[in-house]
Amino acid sequence: MGDETAPTTPAQHSADPARTTGPDADGPAPAAPPAGTAVPEPYLTELAPGVHAFIQPDGGWCLNNAGFVTDGDATLVVDTAATERRARLLRRRIAESGAPTPRTLVNTHHHGDHTYGNAVFAPEATVLGHASCRRELLAAGHQLHAVWPEVEYGDIRLTAPEVTYTDELTLHTGDIEVRLLHPGVAHTTGDTLVWLPRQRLVYAGDLVFHGGTPFILMGSLTGSLRALELLRSLDAVTVVPGHGPVTGPEVYDGIERYLRFVGRLAQEGRAAGRTPLEVAREADLGPFAELAESERLVANLHRAYAELAGAAPGAPLDPLVAFGDMTAMNGGVPMACHA
Repeated sequence: MGDETAPTTPAQHSADPARTTGPDADGPAPAAPPAGTAVPEPYLTELAPGVHAFIQPDGGWCLNNAGFVTDGDATLVVDTAATERRARLLRRRIAESGAPTPRTLVNTHHHGDHTYGNAVFAPEATVLGHASCRRELLAAGHQLHAVWPEVEYGDIRLTAPEVTYTDELTLHTGDIEVRLLHPGVAHTTGDTLVWLPRQRLVYAGDLVFHGGTPFILMGSLTGSLRALELLRSLDAVTVVPGHGPVTGPEVYDGIERYLRFVGRLAQEGRAAGRTPLEVAREADLGPFAELAESERLVANLHRAYAELAGAAPGAPLDPLVAFGDMTAMNGGVPMACHA
């Protein structure tokens, strides 16, 4: 996809990404990853004074990003992780940075890779999110367990946002202003952008995949395009994507081109009476072949077909059909979760 999707060089780490042992206020050190795993450990990087990103390579399925904001007296966390081990590692990294124990946790949406670790921070931290994020999390239950039952998730106690908003909410972490913005239905029905206006930094959640294929099965194609316009209007200089390395606003252009590509394929394929799977199998990805998780194309086509048929943005689609088609696109092998 060109330079707008090429992984960037991570900023200097504020903690050694390989260091997962040592004193821990939350109990024993988390167990190491399974022997033989090739997935690097997460790392922490400071992007502005008191503003950090917790990056989980390689950004694929279940390997999301999180972050935290602190002024030295108060701490706000953005998202958690798919496993108890990784969520505890995030909590450890926050403690090692010298930040106070988090009292606020914001979820950018309901998917388990961003919310399964909420209980590691609650009840000390109040969990916030969009009203639909709470509804969808409670309705989905242990969603990742259903897709990847072999993963060692640990003790996952579903913890939904207890404070919700609908359009916009402003928080203050000490003297750091944090705005929660709902872009409408986009990646999901309950997305939140976490915008720091003074730092010109946005935690974009899964509205932005950097180096990975966008995923709109549970959201909206047209809504995702509108969300990009909202992101552009913020004029951020630093973008923390939901998956992949930290980037800048140039990433939006590549995402828009991909989404418009999906829209064209859907219009042509539906007019020809072809199924999403048939269209996806024959599609020439061109520059988008560089993106990881290319099997998501067929799921995105399911959403685009539904919208062309008049379905409301975010209207439920059959996940068994979409994930079955993605497995077919992945050579008949289920997608791997390395969390």
